[in-house]
Amino acid sequence: QAQLVESGGGLVQAGGSLRLSCAVSLAFNMFHVGWFRQGPGKERYFVAGVSRNSGRTAYADSVKGRFTISRDNTTNTVTLQMNNLKPEDTAVYYCAASRVRDTNYDPSEITQYVAWGPGTQLTVSS
Repeated sequence: QAQLVESGGGLVQAGGSLRLSCAVSLAFNMFHVGWFRQGPGKERYFVAGVSRNSGRTAYADSVKGRFTISRDNTTNTVTLQMNNLKPEDTAVYYCAASRVRDTNYDPSEITQYVAWGPGTQLTVSS
């Protein structure tokens, strides 16, 4: 089973940028990877995802045009570049791995993910 570890969270002012990283151990090329976030007292919501083979990406409407997900198969890392951050982006961010068939991969479907990192906190101040 893959192990994932997020890094890069912190405190940033509104309008600023930050990059999150997700390091994946074991068979990185076998996994689709997604980013989710969970604010205080809220459910965990989809942010972005990237498929394992084609590198197809998908984004939640709330982050389209501001966030960019990418994967590096040489370093087993998925990054989430976040620009023009807003206070409502404040949350714990989690990366997760999925091994479903390529044709079945729905990045926003949380039940498809079988391994999760411990999360990293992002706080955006107004």
